[in-house]
Amino acid sequence: MAVPLFSRPIRFIRRGEVVSVSNVPPSRTLLDLLREDLACTGTKEGCGEGDCGACTVVLGEAAGGQVQYRAINSCIRLAHSIDGMALWTVEDLAKDGTLHPAQQAMVNEHGSQCGFCTPGFVMSLFGMYQNHVCKGEPISRELAQEELSGNLCRCTGYRPILDAAQAMAALPPVKVDEAALLRQLQSLRSEPGVTETAYLAPRTLAGLLQARAEQPGAQLVAGCTDVGLWVTKMHQEFGQVIDVTRVEELRRIEHYPHHIAIGAAVTLADAYAALVKDRPQLHNFAARFAGLPVRNSGTLGGNVANGSPIGDSMPLLIALGANVVLMSVRGHREMPLEKLYTGYRKNVMAADEVLAWIKVPRPQPLEAMKVYKISKRYDDDISAVCLAINLQVQDGKVIAASIGAGGVAATPVRAVQTEAALKGQPWTQATVQQAMVTLRAEFSPISDMRASAAYRSEVLGNLLQRYWLESQGLQQINLASFRLEEAA
Repeated sequence: MAVPLFSRPIRFIRRGEVVSVSNVPPSRTLLDLLREDLACTGTKEGCGEGDCGACTVVLGEAAGGQVQYRAINSCIRLAHSIDGMALWTVEDLAKDGTLHPAQQAMVNEHGSQCGFCTPGFVMSLFGMYQNHVCKGEPISRELAQEELSGNLCRCTGYRPILDAAQAMAALPPVKVDEAALLRQLQSLRSEPGVTETAYLAPRTLAGLLQARAEQPGAQLVAGCTDVGLWVTKMHQEFGQVIDVTRVEELRRIEHYPHHIAIGAAVTLADAYAALVKDRPQLHNFAARFAGLPVRNSGTLGGNVANGSPIGDSMPLLIALGANVVLMSVRGHREMPLEKLYTGYRKNVMAADEVLAWIKVPRPQPLEAMKVYKISKRYDDDISAVCLAINLQVQDGKVIAASIGAGGVAATPVRAVQTEAALKGQPWTQATVQQAMVTLRAEFSPISDMRASAAYRSEVLGNLLQRYWLESQGLQQINLASFRLEEAA
């Protein structure tokens, strides 16, 4: 197949109109499209890597007869990935000069000082407004803090911004005409796709597998939360891109008696919501996975396929006993997740294969699952160490053990030696002390900007001890144990 220099036009809904932009290279980011091609300079670039939130915009997509709103980082999102969606930037909210409640609340509560981060905060607030206020749902202090965790401010101390989040509901309401928007989105979707393009976005699994077979060297993308950094930080250009996020089969979460099957294109936000529904104790960990804009863009399949040794999903999934399903036009195969990796960011997938599903077992009756993330910042930070421990104890004896670790080897790993040291042993402090020695010696971590090798090894053992203490009813005091009191 001959690949043209540029792809088909990007079409999206903005301010109630269809916007079409032609001759956009497949590697161009949404932020560059906005600022350079459309002269929409209200959206700012801060970090260029999805950490600070200054570039936040909101995407709208039809889902189940409604519009689904997601705040995302435009600096690392490829522009072509929003084709067929609705887009809001900070410049789109104040119709006829009247500020939107997200903007007016920031003014009323003095939520802006230097102002550089303000457009991103306003758009995160707009996303909260659409997803909660417009549905009659209250915004608690905890919810506001959780959903603003992907936006950084170095001036305000966050208090007035959190106040603004809670104040929006009291302002005169502003609503999106969703019925009209859904019709426009459906009209864009019904237009025939283009098969010869530098940015392919198949809509069916069969189409994706065929495209992968024909273009084995193409760059696969999903939420672009890692690939986007290759563009912004390493200045890579892609000649051919295949986007998996339009494949309907891979956007589903299917529930079965013994497992749930999460499609590779399911966002991290939705995937973790499904995991938390089965295991509520994972809520705090899920909320600490990056910030909400990253979770709204990134996919579970992308995180797993990426294979980063500091990716937080994999230790958890390993401890849960998850399997991955790989597919190609030749067929499919299934394996334990930890068997996917062969080395640093290397895996067993053939050139024509794609990761299709992650299958996660349902909770067992005796299961005691905990996952720990150690990072310099509590929110929106990369792990130095991540440890997931899943034990089953019956009559005082460990009958099953599954432990996943990240940040301590070239790949996410399973602590098989430590599991063996625990299985069949009495669940006592002596057993735990011996297993701590095994766990600290099982891996050979490296020293880097996040932690030293010695620190990582020591922390592994400490976290196992913490798990033991918590199993005995003790609770370590940490940020997750505090709850902010609501203002009267």
